[in-house]
Amino acid sequence: MGFRLHRTLRRPTVLLTAAALTMTAVAGCGAGGTETASVSEKLKGAKLVVGSKDFTENIVLGQIAVQLLAANGAEVTDKTNLGGTVANRKALESGAIDLYWEYSGSGWIEHLRHPDPIPDAAEQFAATAKEDLEKNKLKWLGPTPLNNTYALAIRSEKAKELGVKTLSDVAELAKTKPQEATLCIETEFSTRNDGLPGLSKKYGMTIPKDQVKVLDTGVVYTETDKGQACNFGEVFTTDGRIAALDLTVLEDDKKFFPVYNAAVTLKDETFKKHPALESVLQPVIAKLDDATMQKMNARVDVEGQEPKTVAEEWLQEAGFLGGAQ
Repeated sequence: MGFRLHRTLRRPTVLLTAAALTMTAVAGCGAGGTETASVSEKLKGAKLVVGSKDFTENIVLGQIAVQLLAANGAEVTDKTNLGGTVANRKALESGAIDLYWEYSGSGWIEHLRHPDPIPDAAEQFAATAKEDLEKNKLKWLGPTPLNNTYALAIRSEKAKELGVKTLSDVAELAKTKPQEATLCIETEFSTRNDGLPGLSKKYGMTIPKDQVKVLDTGVVYTETDKGQACNFGEVFTTDGRIAALDLTVLEDDKKFFPVYNAAVTLKDETFKKHPALESVLQPVIAKLDDATMQKMNARVDVEGQEPKTVAEEWLQEAGFLGGAQ
């Protein structure tokens, strides 16, 4: 999926535990390199470049990978916040990066070009991982429990006023009160098969182009909350701003949106060269559920903290950097 990072505040955070005080994160191993106090040498000798997409959640996930791999002995180059879905996939395929976090729905629909998602999450991931490995020699490590799928949201008071609870209600509203069917979305959503084109087709939803505003993701949330540029906004279900802004997420009653479980993607040759990546990453992957990710996203987008800080503190608290679980 394509998301993005928007932050305007910074709040210094002090790590209070003795273990945290012994940790270092020094940008110094070449351009963007990272050194971290080791908790194991499972990846000693590995040189890995970590990318990420350019939205909050994916940057946080990228920072989790950067710090975790470094803590297990790898020499890591940080190329998080690299760009959108296409940029990261091309960088992975070309060898410009060694790994990044991708989503099963994006893999199935965007990269493997299947028009329809598989409703069952486990089947979706298994099919995506199998086909990407066979066709493109790319390995998927995961999935996480978190499902960061697309949704449409509206400020709660307006939802009550218009009587909308489902996406079918929005499609009906576009027919009966077209002036109220205003929509804010980000660029990727405007063109993807699992975005507005497919959504419009599935629900028979017609919204005039002059009532669709294409904005940066962070602006989508704030404008949806204001209700001036648009009543409805494209959101992501693990985003911490949904609760903070008291937005109501509309039910996808026709089950259009795919499941988007996050996973680490890398070349199979990289995985075979460093098989310890699985034992290092899988325990972390297993703990990343919706609630955990919503809290981390909110710390960045609502509280103004840095993704690197949020990732480090979560890894420490969860015991992956030597702290107590």
